[in-house]
Amino acid sequence: MNPKINEILQEIETVIVGKRENVEKILMAVLAGGHVLMEDVPGVGKTTTAMTFAKVLGLQTRRVQFTSDTVPSDIIGYSVYDKDSGCFVYKPGAVMTNLLLADEINRTSSKTQSALLECMEELHVTVDGETHELPKPFVVLATQNPVGSAGTTLLPSSQLDRFMVKLSMGYPDFKSQVSILRDRHSTNPLDNLKSIVTIDELRQLIAEASQVEVVDSIYEYVTRLTQATRAHPMVALGVSPRGALTVCRVAKARAFVLGRDYMIPEDVAAVFPDVCAHRLVLSTKARMLEERPENIIRSILDSVNMPVLRQ
Repeated sequence: MNPKINEILQEIETVIVGKRENVEKILMAVLAGGHVLMEDVPGVGKTTTAMTFAKVLGLQTRRVQFTSDTVPSDIIGYSVYDKDSGCFVYKPGAVMTNLLLADEINRTSSKTQSALLECMEELHVTVDGETHELPKPFVVLATQNPVGSAGTTLLPSSQLDRFMVKLSMGYPDFKSQVSILRDRHSTNPLDNLKSIVTIDELRQLIAEASQVEVVDSIYEYVTRLTQATRAHPMVALGVSPRGALTVCRVAKARAFVLGRDYMIPEDVAAVFPDVCAHRLVLSTKARMLEERPENIIRSILDSVNMPVLRQ
């Protein structure tokens, strides 16, 4: 494993206990230049995870607690008239940061959710006809409570597609929870975190991750997997070309995190469920049978032959 990456992970694990796999996946998404959606019940560490990443990666961060009365201007900013200069002046919103913690994103209106779309995809905002570039890197770590919780709404498919991966934190195991209870009785571990990299160093890591070598047989493997999602009888809408590109970017980041400068098919298979499950729109029959996207993704991985790379 890359020594700097290992140092980052070890520092994060002083706060996020027993969740190494999820921590690695979030770091992969950051290195791939993407955004993360974390869904789970309240109290399992979604917000703490986001705050930990911001501090360890040395990122400027802002937090928006989404509610029913959060408006788009809270997110993207607004223009106000300056009588001294006689013109309108842009007042930045919450997105003018490196890491935006969008807490409980599915508690706000669709109009406010859609205000994030341009930011997440194009890395700029447009207010009153003027375009403002976002700082780089720009990462959205969003949390949501499961649909059905009081006050929640479904995120539209167009919004879900902007998230590179969707993860579930889950409850800690017995040993991890004992450790949490013992270590956090009187102190907050976030207070003792230190930054492992600067923003410039993180930009360099992101650039290096993007240079991981990929052979054509792996691109063909990704294409066969995504086409299988579109042809599956339980799927109304499969993975889009943007989703296929995202699979490649996250798989590159996984190879880099594990210390390789080349991608292997196992990288694709490892990231495919987290990248693609939330992008599937299930058929009416699948919803009636209560099929889960994760199970469909696993069946597709089992049915599509993995290429063998020549040495």
